[in-house]
Amino acid sequence: MGVSPFSFDELSLEFQTSSGRTLVFADPHIGFELSRGLRIRTRFERALAEFVIAKDPDLLIILGDVKEPLGMNFGLKKMLTEFFSVIKEVPTVITRGNHDGRIEEAIKPFKNVEVVPYFLLDGALFLHGHTRLPEVKFNEAYLGHIHPAYVFKRSGTRRKVKVFARSGGYLVLPTINPYIEGFPLEEGIRMVPFLRGAEYVDVFLPNGMYVGRVCIKSR
Repeated sequence: MGVSPFSFDELSLEFQTSSGRTLVFADPHIGFELSRGLRIRTRFERALAEFVIAKDPDLLIILGDVKEPLGMNFGLKKMLTEFFSVIKEVPTVITRGNHDGRIEEAIKPFKNVEVVPYFLLDGALFLHGHTRLPEVKFNEAYLGHIHPAYVFKRSGTRRKVKVFARSGGYLVLPTINPYIEGFPLEEGIRMVPFLRGAEYVDVFLPNGMYVGRVCIKSR
């Protein structure tokens, strides 16, 4: 299992909004160790919580799949409790992902956390990306779900790296979890119902470098 060379800072976004400094990231998949057969505890959730505290945002938006296991058990609940205990002073919005069933059981003690199907702020729509678009007006949208990655091929070698993918007014964020590589975006983009008809996406490395335009329909 590869570890991303990019930092939490590069795999997230920060905006100045009407709510103040707003930090956005996608798909932490806390508890991934429980689902992937790892015998070690990475304590990823602690490192991520400390990153949030260091950034000291006025608002945190998590674009779904806060947790990895679909259900809820004691071990996962403990991990989630540890994460949310650290950031208990940070107003937090979770746009529910397909892995977030029963997450209310873990966040119930934390009055700073809200779980919603989508979030609209200053004309920007924030959502996970696994469902159809809500019937609301927006200027741009930010989503996760597909863990976009791009495969660089050179001299017979292949290297897959996380990327940000833009299709028109939609920006897809990579997973912020450094232990999850991601999916080739040519395949992943079809997992978003409202982007299945996209002909191409513009690809950016987490450091902001523009990689180029990737054709989708012909693949």
